[in-house]
Amino acid sequence: MRIGLIADTHIPESRRELWPQVFDAFRGVDMIMHAGDVHEFYVLDQLEALAPVVSARGNGEDGSGGRPVQPEDPRVKYAWLLELEGLWVGLTHYVPVPERPPNFTLDRWIDRFFPERTPDVIVFGDTHRECIAEVNGILCVNPGSATYPHNYDTQYGTIGFLDIEDGGAKASVWQITEAGIEPFDWHGVPPWKRR
Repeated sequence: MRIGLIADTHIPESRRELWPQVFDAFRGVDMIMHAGDVHEFYVLDQLEALAPVVSARGNGEDGSGGRPVQPEDPRVKYAWLLELEGLWVGLTHYVPVPERPPNFTLDRWIDRFFPERTPDVIVFGDTHRECIAEVNGILCVNPGSATYPHNYDTQYGTIGFLDIEDGGAKASVWQITEAGIEPFDWHGVPPWKRR
């Protein structure tokens, strides 16, 4: 199973529409997970033309920065916990990775958002910084921002993929370029943020 990962699109503030390269890259995936700060839900409609979509509800959907509060939508929850190919995958907008004990720990966020069970994988956003890290045996993946990477002005950002096969999961982050996407260059990224 291949899942397209995207976060922090901030449409239409960042730009009117997602980069067309995102739609090309996600063509053929089994599912798309948006880790929140979608802003306008027509983005989910456009992504859903490619594959089923679930999205975390970010602070951008709840009126932060004076934005209008977005309506309820069955594709959007504060947290999703889905069993996919035998693995439990959680999706939410923010988790504290890296952890900042004693208050900002992954365990506390799991208790809050995933009380039913501990996920094998957590997909998140919010920081606009790409991250693949294993914390307490959980694969934590932030695809970064497709439009505002590292909170800079509008420019090509990053997306990700989660591949689930034979009971295991592997994540990757990809840089959007003018020509399409290419593997993200982790040069200079601390080892705990990559895998």
